[in-house]
Amino acid sequence: MRINKPQAVKPGDTLGIVAPAGTFDAQKLHEGIAFLNAQGYQTRLADGVFEAQGYLAGNDMARVEQLHAMFSDPDVDAVLCARGGYGSLRLLPLLDFTLIAAHPKPFVGFSDICALLLSFYFRAHMPTFHGPMVCSLGQEADQAGKDLLMKIRTRRPLEIMAEDAITLQSGVAEGIFLGGNLTTICHLLGTPYAPLLKGCILFLEDTGEALYRIDRMLTQMHQAACFEGLAGVVLGGFSECGPLDDIYALVGSIFPAKSIPILAGVAAGHGEQNVTLPMGVHARLDADRGTLIFLEAAVDEP
Repeated sequence: MRINKPQAVKPGDTLGIVAPAGTFDAQKLHEGIAFLNAQGYQTRLADGVFEAQGYLAGNDMARVEQLHAMFSDPDVDAVLCARGGYGSLRLLPLLDFTLIAAHPKPFVGFSDICALLLSFYFRAHMPTFHGPMVCSLGQEADQAGKDLLMKIRTRRPLEIMAEDAITLQSGVAEGIFLGGNLTTICHLLGTPYAPLLKGCILFLEDTGEALYRIDRMLTQMHQAACFEGLAGVVLGGFSECGPLDDIYALVGSIFPAKSIPILAGVAAGHGEQNVTLPMGVHARLDADRGTLIFLEAAVDEP
């Protein structure tokens, strides 16, 4: 697969803001925009970003057009999502992946947005960024937003040192780093957009899911052969999902002992911290040292 790496951004560049999923709090969006502006970036809101249709941020075609417009606009240097929620899955059959592949740009989001992160990699061959969304940038510690901006402009390999990580299974593995929200990935199964994970380091996170539901989703992925040939597993935040020890024990039971390295407790996704992780680039997981090293940059020279 030929990878279409986007160009790195720099202070002064324009960050486009889209709402491809659920509705959001306008005040929180403006707080996030103020943070981005204070860091030296221009911002541009997609037309119709404040529209609402029930729990969705406008109708499906209008949300698709936001994405198409931001990727095709030569004055927009990166595309950030306002919020997740639900709705990205509905857009996949309507998206012009050829257009997106022709205009690769850093694209940032997580949770429901991981349907787009994964599809942009497999359909447009473009690395993406699993990271905070604009509505959270005014609420989170400055470090999360600054980390996001650093990652989309860094043209060198990155190392994530998981300070509070737990080694569930030891070992070292290399592979393409992919994944995201467990619930959303399960909803992609059985569709043309289901990710192909053989040889990958799989990242999973979620929020507000009872243990039995996490069990059900992992079992579904296991029985759908999603875990065959995996290089390794990284677990991010599982906020409001019950005791983490129970989740970690469940994950450990899915994989045969010592089969692949599994590292838990990486501060990414839903949780108090949300470190930005490049998706679709080669990485090395060392579960014993608690490190995740991205061996290549997700962006090219501008």
